[in-house]
Amino acid sequence: MFRQLQKVAGRVEKIYTPVQEHEITSVIRRRLFAFIAEQRMREVVGQFLDYAVAESLLPAGVEPSEYRQRFEVSYPFLPEVVDVLYQRWGSFTSFQRTRGVLRLLSLVVHALKDRAIPYISLADFDLTNQEMRRELLKHIGPEYDSVIAADITGEEAGARKVDSELGPSYQGLRLGTRVATTIFLYSFSGGVERGATLSEVKRSATTTGNPASVVAEAVELLGGRLFYLQRQSGKVFFTNQPNLNRILLTRMENIEPSAITAEEKALLKDRVGGRRLKVFLWPTSDADIPDTPELKLILLRERDDTLMRTILKQKGAVPRVHCNTLFFLVALEGERSALEMLMRKRLAYEMIAGDPTLNLTSEQQREVKDGLKKAQGDLAEAVRRTYRQLFIPARDGLKELGLGIPTYGEERPLDEEVYEKLRLDDEILESIAPLVIKERYLREQEYVLTEQLAQAGLRTPGETRVVSRAAWEAGIAEGVRKGLFGLGSLEDERPVCRYFKEEPFVGLAGSEVIIPAEVCQAQREREAGPPIYRPPEAVETGVREPGFAGIGEVAEVADEAGKRVPLHLRRRLRLRFTVPKGKVSGLMGVMNLLQHKFNRLDVVLAAEEGEISEQDYEDKIKQAFRQLGIEVVEE
Repeated sequence: MFRQLQKVAGRVEKIYTPVQEHEITSVIRRRLFAFIAEQRMREVVGQFLDYAVAESLLPAGVEPSEYRQRFEVSYPFLPEVVDVLYQRWGSFTSFQRTRGVLRLLSLVVHALKDRAIPYISLADFDLTNQEMRRELLKHIGPEYDSVIAADITGEEAGARKVDSELGPSYQGLRLGTRVATTIFLYSFSGGVERGATLSEVKRSATTTGNPASVVAEAVELLGGRLFYLQRQSGKVFFTNQPNLNRILLTRMENIEPSAITAEEKALLKDRVGGRRLKVFLWPTSDADIPDTPELKLILLRERDDTLMRTILKQKGAVPRVHCNTLFFLVALEGERSALEMLMRKRLAYEMIAGDPTLNLTSEQQREVKDGLKKAQGDLAEAVRRTYRQLFIPARDGLKELGLGIPTYGEERPLDEEVYEKLRLDDEILESIAPLVIKERYLREQEYVLTEQLAQAGLRTPGETRVVSRAAWEAGIAEGVRKGLFGLGSLEDERPVCRYFKEEPFVGLAGSEVIIPAEVCQAQREREAGPPIYRPPEAVETGVREPGFAGIGEVAEVADEAGKRVPLHLRRRLRLRFTVPKGKVSGLMGVMNLLQHKFNRLDVVLAAEEGEISEQDYEDKIKQAFRQLGIEVVEE
């Protein structure tokens, strides 16, 4: 009987779908709203269409008139709201399409009843609403509750951080949260379809009062903030698996402080050249810094006034002599956290890149490579931004200078920047004008020792530093040639002028002195005495004996090859002498002359009947030779 009834019924059977797909929007609107203000609806839809066309937000291949018709039917919901819920979420077997959509949208409408918004998009779903959240989680799994909290709704959620990072003009729009919510709702379906394109995110997350481009900016920021946001094939979506950001953060948190310290030291070594300033990195004691005439840059990891003053005052147990040659470059405390964060990030990227167990996708591998490259570039600027507090010796202690904010892309070594800053501020001089020497040092002096001139800038705190002995030699020589002052030596405590208005040989040592021009002029006049009568010169006959030179000529003779050479020409000198006390300056002039005349000058130096400590020998004698580029062979 049952089979017979089944056959009869089967002949007239019709299968009904409670609601056809094209009817869902009208059913939703009829069930949720008593009436729709048609005039207001047309205004809102028209405004959105104008905005969407201007911002190129309409779906590909969809004409404005077609989208207008869809929006008018789905209003106050954006068409994508119904599409995503009905087609994607509705594909879950546990999701009753019409009833499920109605239930979710009723929760959304109830949550928004007190807000004056022109239309409702996916971005308006409030994921902090526990009832709405539970309705979603029962289809995708409770594990996504922690995903929502970590990335979207929690106090420290990345989406909330992006809300405040987009600038003051967009603070109240909560665009980070709107974008993340939109992506989350696009992320799930009962099939294989998941994720949203940038255009889809823009259409749902934007508001007509701001440019859609800011949504793209928010997506990029979220990519660096969220822990469960994934990218694949041009789409963004959430999963319950941690992304590269989460892996990176975990690695960063597990880096030991000692590794950070070593990384910072390595970075600093890469950022100094040592060409013009001798660089010392993180000394812990005044004994670590030699007491030598060369200019020195001392890098300190933190400001330590006590250590800086101690270094200026002494070297070990001995008072420091060349205290004006020291400059301190100190890390700014306010910049340290940013520097350490970047160092952690770079080290973490290196760890991830070298870990084969992570099974990264090709896109993630590319992201690691790009992230590592960016971190390295950012670190170079961060080091310069951190180490920019400069202290130099002054008459009353230490004077603070600042290197300023670094120029983007600046790649000069730190010590080169410090040198240039000091040069521009006239704290160091690459040359010294002879008029400055005269006005500064000879205005009220009968003479000044040249060795004192060269040493004063190195030993007196706050004095201008001339960078080299050669600069002093050139300045003094020019002043002597121009007659601004003379050069001589002390004899019996009195200055004796040796060079005036002529090319001098400057030694910067011993009893060598510069002398006021008027003193030299007076000495020269006394030495000249009264004029001497000279008889008229004989008429040149053109005949002279071989080997005899006429006036202004050099006597010549023929050598074995028949070539004529000067009689007095010496091709080699071998001298041995003992230098009297106080006569070194005069000897320096002779040495300069010999070096001018000969290409090679070998000196054998023997010092006896006295003593010098090993420390002074190392720091002052050998160091001086090293600075001059002279290789010394000890016998």
